[in-house]
Amino acid sequence: METRSTAAFDPPTINPYPLFLNPIFSFLLPLSQMAVETPLLDPPPPATRRQQCGLILSSLLIFSVGLLTFSGHRSQQSPPISPGADHHRTPPARGVREGVSAKSSPGFVGEEEEERVSYNWTNAMFTWQRTAYHFQPQRNWMNGCAGPLYHKGWYHIFYQYNPDSAVWGNITWGHAVSRDLIHWLLLPLALVPDRWYDVNGVWTGSATRHPDGNIYMLYTGSTGNLTQVQNLAHPADPSDPLLLNWVKNPANPVLLPPPGIGPKDFRDPTTAWLGPDGLWRVAIGSRMEKLGITLVYKTRDFLSYELLDHYLHSVPGTGMWECVDFFPVAVNGTKGLDTSAAGEGIKHVLKASLDDTKLDHFAVGTYDPVEDLWTPDDPKNDVGIGLKYDYGRYYASKTFYDQEKQRRILWGWINETDTEFDDLKKGWASLQTIPRTVVLDGRTGADLLQWPVEEIESLRLRSYCFEDVLVGPGSVVPLHIGSATQLDIMAEFEVELISGKKTDEENSCDGGAAERSSLGPFGILALADASLSELTSVFFRPVQTSADAVTTYFCTDQTRFSKFTFDPL
Repeated sequence: METRSTAAFDPPTINPYPLFLNPIFSFLLPLSQMAVETPLLDPPPPATRRQQCGLILSSLLIFSVGLLTFSGHRSQQSPPISPGADHHRTPPARGVREGVSAKSSPGFVGEEEEERVSYNWTNAMFTWQRTAYHFQPQRNWMNGCAGPLYHKGWYHIFYQYNPDSAVWGNITWGHAVSRDLIHWLLLPLALVPDRWYDVNGVWTGSATRHPDGNIYMLYTGSTGNLTQVQNLAHPADPSDPLLLNWVKNPANPVLLPPPGIGPKDFRDPTTAWLGPDGLWRVAIGSRMEKLGITLVYKTRDFLSYELLDHYLHSVPGTGMWECVDFFPVAVNGTKGLDTSAAGEGIKHVLKASLDDTKLDHFAVGTYDPVEDLWTPDDPKNDVGIGLKYDYGRYYASKTFYDQEKQRRILWGWINETDTEFDDLKKGWASLQTIPRTVVLDGRTGADLLQWPVEEIESLRLRSYCFEDVLVGPGSVVPLHIGSATQLDIMAEFEVELISGKKTDEENSCDGGAAERSSLGPFGILALADASLSELTSVFFRPVQTSADAVTTYFCTDQTRFSKFTFDPL
């Protein structure tokens, strides 16, 4: 996968917020800042309670709209809007002519692709927006994670990086290591585009750990004529815990686009898994017109490959599948599984990043290792038409198996909504999400449970607890915690179960927090000023689907996050 991001923006809608409800609330744990590029120490022991992360400035506010109830949850997010005032013309979106999309978010592109809206930002204005506990290089462009692994006491993350600028281009592999997934040490570049088979970019890849101790890194390279090919690299010294030096195999490229596959539709090899015949399988994303497909190759030595005569899976109408991921999950239990695990008590997750929508979709299903076929358990929630990892800005995700703690860890890429002009002025663009553990939801057997890795708790400095806070209908209650920009929050709402007729509400994140009903919304006002003229609503909206059933949506509304006004070209 290779990508860049530009966006045009509609002016924010300033709606009066009817706020009301009655939950009971308890939470709040701030986090210390994360040091990047410092000597690493052994992490302190994790805290005993795990809590989700949030970003709040000044006082924390909880609000409500309507009467309350909830049961279950579903995530969805309204698109964010970036401030702007001065108009600047930036170059047309790059990426499409290189064979991949610009990854611009649908809904942010104006009638003219070349026209972008910007504000006269300064570096000082952006300083506080730099992340403190997400991974992010010190400067320049970065995007999707590639080839993460745990090796000899260190977690390794490789990421696509432009060492020269804060916009997409000259894509290389940046490299960083950590003892605890929180504090990172930046290392020299791992792979650079210096051969004919990757001269236009070292794109996404995956690491496979062989039982003999060798590490095989497959990655997509873009050639001089923009053909996507698969290449092999390996550490020069596998005994080096930091894996500082990497060697490209002289046999590269090891895979070319097969007949019938477009030269620009063949990318992002997965971590390989071992089949019952003793051969490794590698999946690669592609498409046939609008049919999203997963190609599978067999190999014994990662140099010679045999393409299967059928797809691992395909879904009509989903378009190009990027950054395909395929991994097992235990039906019972909370431990992760090695990628080659199969058999009784195991399901398999197939995930694809959809190039057409810039969303990461997954599905849970059954894998036949003999026939090399994967079948979704619920066809209505197949890849690309059902469940998503995240309903916000989240793309190009990658998992790996952490053999040290027997868990599967998920990383995703956040491509921000700033324009290319703004990115150049501030000097950096994009970041990685907090790593999450992933397990099968034992309650439903059809979904995944995600949670920030336990190491995040080591960043907590102090805590605040608010209990028995009553939020009445239409009210906003401030919870005073002093000044803070990084918070880890746990919130519990206790609500009355009400019964009544089914409502006509459907997608309840649409309309934002100002769209009220008898059931809500209720939640947190983050980044709010004292007059509530600027705020970001993070809220729950219950929808009564029958007399005794309620579905609850978890949403965010950013239409009032800034008072800046502008008129897009």
